[in-house]
Amino acid sequence: MQFMGAYFLRRFLLIPPTLFGVTLVVFLLTRFVPGGPLEQRLAEMRKAGDGGASAGPGGAQALSEDQLEQLKVTYRLDIGVVEGYFAWLGVWPYADQRKKIEFGETEKQLLLRSPGPRDPLLVKRKESGEFEVLNPDGKLSSTWKWRISESQSAKPTTATADPAAPTPPKIEEVEIYRERFSGVLQGDFGNSFRYGEPVMDVILARWPTTIYFAVLSLLVSYLISIPLGIFKALKHRRWQDNISSTLIFGGYAIPGYALAALLATSWLVRNDWFPTGGLTSYNFLDLSAWGKVKDIAHHTVLPLCCYLIGAFAFLSMLMKNQLMDNLSADYVRTAVAKGVPYHKAVTGHALRNALIPIATNLGFALSAFVGGSFLIERVFDINGLGLLGFESIVDRDYPIVMAIVSISALFMLLGNILSDFLVAMVDPRVRFD
Repeated sequence: MQFMGAYFLRRFLLIPPTLFGVTLVVFLLTRFVPGGPLEQRLAEMRKAGDGGASAGPGGAQALSEDQLEQLKVTYRLDIGVVEGYFAWLGVWPYADQRKKIEFGETEKQLLLRSPGPRDPLLVKRKESGEFEVLNPDGKLSSTWKWRISESQSAKPTTATADPAAPTPPKIEEVEIYRERFSGVLQGDFGNSFRYGEPVMDVILARWPTTIYFAVLSLLVSYLISIPLGIFKALKHRRWQDNISSTLIFGGYAIPGYALAALLATSWLVRNDWFPTGGLTSYNFLDLSAWGKVKDIAHHTVLPLCCYLIGAFAFLSMLMKNQLMDNLSADYVRTAVAKGVPYHKAVTGHALRNALIPIATNLGFALSAFVGGSFLIERVFDINGLGLLGFESIVDRDYPIVMAIVSISALFMLLGNILSDFLVAMVDPRVRFD
């Protein structure tokens, strides 16, 4: 048991570097793949300017340098790749809630309402040409900092301005900002580009639907696949086994999303036997408690079939093959030779060992609690994490993409460890050294 504890400790210690590698690769892809969020936003503004009066040359809406810089700040594209990744992790401070103010040549102080929901800040110019940011109580702020954004002289606003006119006063742009650690390690995945809300709030709103289908698929697949696999093993090469194998392999050859598209356009939907999509009807809130249960069940049937088709075939054949291997083992033949009834030899000896691979598959099923199915949820318009991930990739909503990938990778790693633990619990012969 001591060796096993050391083994699992090593497995847990491998989770952080593995997550680091996975998230780094995905982050680099989001930065270097063409058509990022900034390009999409500019394209949207260009389309909006095609028919508007504010359109610039060529129909593109003109953006000032400040507006373009603000867009880069919004998407955190104003810093390098390395700093951006470590800021996303929360181990590198990021300057957020920035605001620029302009100091005239004679101005000594300006009252600034801070970029965040706080009391006003007082920005003072010192004799040395430097600045300081003061809290409402008059004390030097330890949170807010300053830096010179731009220093230039105002220029004549028209081309016919008199060259002999006096030079306009010098204006200094000062940027007030706050540096803080805010990333994954602090439980902050940032804000969604599309929804403008914290990423975890958006994910948690969709998670119950994905968990519902994941748990239901797991229960139904195990409750059907295990008895069916046992039945097929006991009826090996008989007509029951041949017919069920034909149906299972036929179902296994059909991807879940392809079956979803087929069912969504089938006569079952056209004849209003089942709804076309969603998880509830439009009048769901007006139904009774039992009516709500029936409505959800009615909407669940077709998507559940698509979720089950792959796992159902895999588990059934795995159960059959494992049980047949154990039935042909020497210890089963010895038990039968000693007078143990065949059905007791099957249930008391072979079945227990055959269930070991089935039990270990529970760990890998954890990944379904996060990822869902992108295409199945897209076809049936199920508001789960799968549909959220699909829409986030299409819309280049990279904070949500990064969060879903990170959480999915974490669940997969934990599922692998759980699988090893179940192997050790079910099979006492296994030792992890």
